Amino acid sequence: MKDSDPDDARRAIDAVWRIESARLIAGLTRIVRDVGIAEELAQDALVAALERWPESGVPRNPGAWLMATAKHRAIDLLRRNERFARKLELLGHELEIEQQLAAPDIEAAEAALDGGIEDDLLRLVFTACHPVLSQDARVALTLRLLGGLTTEEIARAFLVAEPTVAQRIVRAKRTLSQKRVPFEVPHGPELADRLSSVLEVIYLIFNEGYAATAGDDWMRPALCEDALRLGRILAGLMPRQPEVHGLVALMEIQASRSAARTGPSGGPVLLLDQDRSRWDQLLIRRGFAALARANALGGRPGPYALQAAIAACHARALTPEETDWAQIAVLYEALAERAPSPVVELNRAVAVAMAYGPAKGLELVDALTSEPSLKDYHLLPSVRGDLLARLGRTDEARQELERAASLTRNAPERALLLDRAAALSRGRGRGRAGRGPGHG
Repeated sequence: MKDSDPDDARRAIDAVWRIESARLIAGLTRIVRDVGIAEELAQDALVAALERWPESGVPRNPGAWLMATAKHRAIDLLRRNERFARKLELLGHELEIEQQLAAPDIEAAEAALDGGIEDDLLRLVFTACHPVLSQDARVALTLRLLGGLTTEEIARAFLVAEPTVAQRIVRAKRTLSQKRVPFEVPHGPELADRLSSVLEVIYLIFNEGYAATAGDDWMRPALCEDALRLGRILAGLMPRQPEVHGLVALMEIQASRSAARTGPSGGPVLLLDQDRSRWDQLLIRRGFAALARANALGGRPGPYALQAAIAACHARALTPEETDWAQIAVLYEALAERAPSPVVELNRAVAVAMAYGPAKGLELVDALTSEPSLKDYHLLPSVRGDLLARLGRTDEARQELERAASLTRNAPERALLLDRAAALSRGRGRGRAGRGPGHG
């Protein structure tokens, strides 16, 4: 495509980079055995595209162009680097790769870089989410290397200063290099622990998009989309892992509600008040299919598969009144056994309240009020306020909702909580115990 408009070329470059950057970095990391160097080489290819494509036009296969450019730069770098032989020995590089890269034949060297790109991508997932890194670093590095996001985009998504995000990424790459984290997929008993770290990172990204912890936006859909894309990629790379499909199912079904979760003014709409005709049926079907795949693989359901089963109960109900809250309470009980936490217990309390009445739910919530980890968790007083309102204890309910509003850092949610508290003061409020952590 010759004589393309520079703006069109830039848009094409941005789109191609978002799609191809992870594969590019993964393939290069297999060769240079350093995520930082691999990303620099990939960035070099991006710069070359920015320089050439506005003039020459976008190539017919832009992803292949970027890969070929990056590969040649990798070969040039390795040939120039006098210390490369020592680095190969230190990192235990494969002998046949070393021999091919030492040869003067460019085609032979490129052949060493080809093949196994899906395996490389899986290795990159496990490297970016390695437990040696802090949670914040894992999230930032995953979005940078696998999501193709810029530092500015990551900072904006998480309301963090751009230099802070940049520092996290630099330190993460340095840590991986210093700790000599192998570029590999773990095996045996280590796989389960490492996979849980990968799934946790992806779901953290999704949750920040689905219910922003702070700022002026109730949701950040782009983060949900990034997490879903990463989850789908992982499911394709690890088709025999039920929890991978469980996580994808959970995200698909939760994402199906996105259009109904905000009102005309952009304010939050809680689950029981949502127009279910706006739920995305394609995403729901995809979620059901992923959940079926998780269940078909057998074994005891994991935490993500159980949460997906809960989400599926909501998705099957055409109206709030049709929701099988008793089954949801049973699933939360199973989840509490599988992955015990105060937040799970709070969710179970909501389900019990909906199935068996607010008094039963309040009894469970009151047992959590002394839990240290929930001390500043705004959803605890929010749920408690809902249940108190349903029991007619209006003054207590209003105080709890006001306390919840003081604890949340999300502006739309704060406004919603204050509106509900004010409605109780005016004598027209009603409890809506539908905004536990898993019921939004």
